[in-house]
Amino acid sequence: MSDYLHNWDIETKLAVQMYTVREQTKTEKDLAETLEKIAKIGYTAVQLSAVGAMNGEAPLVSATLARKLLDDNGLRCIATHRDWTALTKKTESEIEFHQKLGCDYVAIGSIPGEYAHGGVDGYRQWAMEAIELSHRLAIGGISFGYHNHAFEFEKVGAKRMSLFDELAKASGPTVFLELDIYWAQDAGLDPVKLIRQHPGRLPVVHLKDKEVIAGNSVMAPVGEGNLDWSRIIPALKTAGTEWYCVEQDECFRDPFDCLKSSYNYLR
Repeated sequence: MSDYLHNWDIETKLAVQMYTVREQTKTEKDLAETLEKIAKIGYTAVQLSAVGAMNGEAPLVSATLARKLLDDNGLRCIATHRDWTALTKKTESEIEFHQKLGCDYVAIGSIPGEYAHGGVDGYRQWAMEAIELSHRLAIGGISFGYHNHAFEFEKVGAKRMSLFDELAKASGPTVFLELDIYWAQDAGLDPVKLIRQHPGRLPVVHLKDKEVIAGNSVMAPVGEGNLDWSRIIPALKTAGTEWYCVEQDECFRDPFDCLKSSYNYLR
């Protein structure tokens, strides 16, 4: 590893995207035990997404209780994924939810179907509505963003721009980009080139690796696969990334062991 990375303290910037341990967060007890395990690994923060105990109209764990569980383990909630309809129709409630958590960033995990089905025009329409939503959330100190998968990098139109490029251009600097490095690589892009195209818009990113097992590409803990982190991490630092969220959608061994492996590599 280069001296550049050795001299930079990434340890305090590492978070866990809780989607990785979604099967271990269905009850209050599960969530409390999971947060304790995450803290013991060394992580200082989490992104709350797909936490079963916090879902539904009458969640088992409220934002206030979640904040207590986080505080008990010395953790911060630095971001969430929330429902687009709730964000747009119940904006004040969502602001209150995030303020109770002490959370500054919220994103949606994918473009809603009604916009996706509209192609380029649908993506542009969503971007316009996202700008309006971001202004309302900003009143409460919350920043709004978009999380990508691979499908947004489909090239369309005469200029052969990707849907992601169209979305990024139309939404402007008001909407941050919660870049998922794995999915960008999976779509055939050079993540470093993509990162350099969006300085200042990547405060929170998702990290997972990609390895080949028995001829098949699979998700892996960071450092166990083939992505070039010696280029990616410095590029993210230069772009102004604040939080590096480790996420592994599919774990082929104990997810906490995967999280520990990623943490040790990045540290």
